[in-house]
Amino acid sequence: MAAPAVSQAQTTTLRFQSTWPAKDIFHEFAQDFAKKVNDMAGSRLKIEVLPAGSVVPAFQLLDAVSKGTLDGGHGVIAYWYGKNSALALWGSGPGFGMDANMVLAWHYYGGGKALVEEIYKSLNLDVVSYLYGPMPTQPLGWFKKPVAKVEDMKGLKFRTVGLAVDVFTDMGAAVNPLPGGEIVPALDRGLIDAAEFNNASSDRVLGFPDVAKNCMLQSFHQSGEQFEILFNKTKLDALPTELKSVIDYAVQAASADMSWKAVERYSKDYEALKQQGIKFYKTPDAVLRAQLASWDKTVEKKASENPMFKKVLDSQRAFAQRAGQWQNDYSVDFKMAFNHYFGRGKKT
Repeated sequence: MAAPAVSQAQTTTLRFQSTWPAKDIFHEFAQDFAKKVNDMAGSRLKIEVLPAGSVVPAFQLLDAVSKGTLDGGHGVIAYWYGKNSALALWGSGPGFGMDANMVLAWHYYGGGKALVEEIYKSLNLDVVSYLYGPMPTQPLGWFKKPVAKVEDMKGLKFRTVGLAVDVFTDMGAAVNPLPGGEIVPALDRGLIDAAEFNNASSDRVLGFPDVAKNCMLQSFHQSGEQFEILFNKTKLDALPTELKSVIDYAVQAASADMSWKAVERYSKDYEALKQQGIKFYKTPDAVLRAQLASWDKTVEKKASENPMFKKVLDSQRAFAQRAGQWQNDYSVDFKMAFNHYFGRGKKT
C-alpha cells in the first residue's frame, strides 16, 4: 500500500531585537515571550530575540521593524514619544490614578488599542503593537543625596524618558533621555546627577549601586507602564490564522507570567540591595504632589498642541473615573494586613 502524503510545514523564522542589554531581566522577559510562541507553534514558527544594538540602536527599533530590517521587537511604547507625544500616555504619568494593570484594561477594553493603531497608521508605520506586562510602580530614581524637598530637584541633571521628560523639566531638572545601557556610565562620569530606570533587578544588574547609594521609592512619573511587542505588519499578516492566534495567546500568557516573575525577582533583588548597603527612602509626599501639578501643566500644553494627545487623554480619563472608583472602593488595605504580621508589634 502506498504511504499517505504528509505535508511538511516549513519553519518561519522571525528575527526580533529587544531594546535591552542581554543581562537585563527585561531581555529575559522578551525571551520568555518568544519561548511561549515557539513552544506552542512547534516547528511552524520560531522567534529569535537579539539584545539591544545587535542590529540597530535601541531607539531605532520601531523604524527598523516598520521597514522590515527586523521582523519584530520588544520595548516600551514611551520610547516613541518623539514621533507622537500621545504615545507616552501608555507609560508616563499617573494615568488618572490607574495602576499598570488598569492601564492595560483600558487599552484592551476601553479603546486604547484602537488609538495606538490609529497613531501608528498616521505615521505610516507598518507595524502591529501588542501591549503586555504591567510593570510595578517605578522608583523616583537613584541619587547621590536623598531628595528631601521639591527644591532638591531643581538643577539636577536627571535621566528619564517619555512625558516624564517634560514633567521633571517643569520641576526644574535638566533632563537627558538616555537609553538604558548608557545611564550608569553617564552617572559614573558625572554627566548626570541622578537617574531612574525601572526596578530593583534591572537597576542592580545595570550597576546603579556602584555609582549611587540612595534610591528614592514611589513616583508618579511611570506608575502605569507596560512592555510593547512589535511585529512587522506585512510579516504578521502573512502568517496563517492559527499562528496569529498563537501569538495573541502567547502575549496574554507572557503578560501574566511576567507579572508573577517580577514579584519573585524584584523582591529578592530589593533585599539584596539593602544588604549591599543601599539606602532606600520613600519619596516625600510634597515631591509627589509637585509631580502631579507638573503633570497637569504638561498634559494641558500637549493636548492643546496635539489633537490625538487630547483624544487619548479623554479616553483614559473616562475609563479611569469608572474603573478607579470601583478599584478604590472594593480593594482592601493590604498594608494593614502586612503590618499586622510583619510590622511593629507583629504577631509571633
